[in-house]
Amino acid sequence: MDQRQDQLKIWLHEQLPGCTGFESSEWQLVPVSGDASFRRYFRVISGAKSWIAVDAPPDQEDSRPFIAVAETLADQGVTVPDVHKYDLQLGFMLLGDLGDDLYLGQLNEQNADKLYTDALNELFLIQQCQDLKQGSLPLYDHALLSREVELFREWFLGKLLGVELTEADHFEIDRLFHYVIDCALEQPAVFVHRDFHSRNIMYREGATPGIIDFQDAVSGPVTYDLVSLFRDCYIAWPDEQVYHWVEQYRQRLISNGRMMPDSSHFQRWFDLMGAQRHLKAIGIFSRLLIRDGKAGYLDDIPRTFSYLLAVTKKDYGLEPTANWLMQKVLPALYQSSHFSDDLLDQWLKP
Repeated sequence: MDQRQDQLKIWLHEQLPGCTGFESSEWQLVPVSGDASFRRYFRVISGAKSWIAVDAPPDQEDSRPFIAVAETLADQGVTVPDVHKYDLQLGFMLLGDLGDDLYLGQLNEQNADKLYTDALNELFLIQQCQDLKQGSLPLYDHALLSREVELFREWFLGKLLGVELTEADHFEIDRLFHYVIDCALEQPAVFVHRDFHSRNIMYREGATPGIIDFQDAVSGPVTYDLVSLFRDCYIAWPDEQVYHWVEQYRQRLISNGRMMPDSSHFQRWFDLMGAQRHLKAIGIFSRLLIRDGKAGYLDDIPRTFSYLLAVTKKDYGLEPTANWLMQKVLPALYQSSHFSDDLLDQWLKP
């Protein structure tokens, strides 16, 4: 056991007796998972009851946003973990247990419509939130959007692939970055979960899906969470099906009194928002390997890059960028030792 896990057990000894269903005679602490951050998760089991204990080192993770967003979403009727106990100084939280059955492991062609409808019902509730109960959501502004896309240049092109960028290359990258950021800022702002995808939605048979990992919520573009859901870095669906789901949601927003553009304009918002998100995700996946020694997301890069390439190919204004990606970046991907040709061919072969 490491020192923080020992500290967590001591803290739980003090906190658990106040929880309904806790049996003090015997209880277990079982590792569940880590994630792309420094947080770790454990399942606390006592008799027929269970909770989730979170270890979020305070010098690396701030748990206050999680607590504030959880309270706000719960009040809106979104299914999120109850926050039973927390200690911000220690960096520990005790949460309700929504199970460990991710949407990713449940989705298939037969049930996708039903499961995504349930997920969109939760997203609709999320987007009805005006702000946090206490304080304000950070803005998904130009500065934040820019910092995110720069991860692609620094960590993916520079550090993972080792691409030597010329002045012309930087010009093309800047063109892409400005293009997608301008489109994001054009959109109406709503409450954005910011990581609303199949690994952060819990399947619960006969009940509404549970929503987790929402601590990075911001006020930002209306299509952002739709992109997270339907251009998921971990599972892909045919374009025709994706745009059908997107259009259904646009119609729902209109029915609820929101002013939305026509379907083609909304689809363009969706596509270019996806390009921004996928630039960020590719950069983060690269950084997780190089800086943090986490290789678990590396195989998701080709799928995510294929989304980016598809968007640049279909948007007339990004035609030069698509050519640049094909001529400069795609060969570097195939030359990299990090990816097998079979994996790249699966997502990127014409």
